[in-house]
Amino acid sequence: MDGKDAILDRGRDLLLLRFRRRPGGGQRQPLRAAGRGFHPGSAQVLEGLERATGRLDADGPEAALAAVEHAPAARHGLETALADLRARWAGVPLYRYLGDTGPIDRVPVNATIGDGDERETVGAAREAVDSGFSTLKIKVGNRPVAADAGRLRAVRDTVGQGVAIRADANGAWSSETAREALDELEPIGVEYVEQPLPSGDLDGHAALSDSDRAVDIALDETVVECGIDAVLDAGIADVVILKPMVLGGPTPTVETAKRARAAGVDPVVTTTVDGVVARTAAVHCVAAIPEPLPAGLATGARIDGDLGPDPAPIRDGNAIVPGDKGLGVSGVWIE
Repeated sequence: MDGKDAILDRGRDLLLLRFRRRPGGGQRQPLRAAGRGFHPGSAQVLEGLERATGRLDADGPEAALAAVEHAPAARHGLETALADLRARWAGVPLYRYLGDTGPIDRVPVNATIGDGDERETVGAAREAVDSGFSTLKIKVGNRPVAADAGRLRAVRDTVGQGVAIRADANGAWSSETAREALDELEPIGVEYVEQPLPSGDLDGHAALSDSDRAVDIALDETVVECGIDAVLDAGIADVVILKPMVLGGPTPTVETAKRARAAGVDPVVTTTVDGVVARTAAVHCVAAIPEPLPAGLATGARIDGDLGPDPAPIRDGNAIVPGDKGLGVSGVWIE
């Protein structure tokens, strides 16, 4: 390895993985990096990378990936680096290596709006729409349903019917509250509610999915905790949220998206507030999915002092897809 370095950005470590004397690079970011200094979660990922690179030298790429099969953040870094390398060798952008799509130069993204009061929420929504976003994801679940419905109704009145509104409850509701919320949000024209119930409540989500409703159900944490097989077999989601860092890399993300589509479930790719390398890999994942839905990729502004320049900036509600060979990231920070 040429370097494995960490910088603290708003309480999380960003780690950069490079292969020496070869093109390609990957970045992985621990899911629980917090506090000052080097977080123990980062140390665990570094241990996984050391284990994997030992197998890489001795037994090859597939053995190295197998060594971190149950360490998704470490696997993401290694798999991103390998996919970047292979795409470069193939002479194509990473998304063309990952999927069957034709040339594409941008993919749609949503704006994420936090859990502010009604005035703050409406202001953020207006600003996002003025910036070119046509899909808004708004955090809900920390106040009574009527109050959240009032916030989203005020947003709808402000942005009009041409803007899609998504709500993300982060598993905050009980089954009874979720049913109340779906009833309240339906006339507002909410596209879907993400993770209405706690992640392990498969039966509760099944009951919601059986109800007569126009608001779709999207599952995020449930996909991680219970697995995509359980979600698809139970038929409890209209949409699945896919995070490459959590799924172990770009390739399993695109493969999972294709499985979901085959089952009649829409995939939406998001980040875990990743640095520029992992975030760009997520952009390529979206570009590798035919007719992608707006994705949760507009998170770069949440990183203070990123690892390098962004080759996939957000413009008019779209992420620019790098057209260079491989990942398309250059000039990243490393000593």
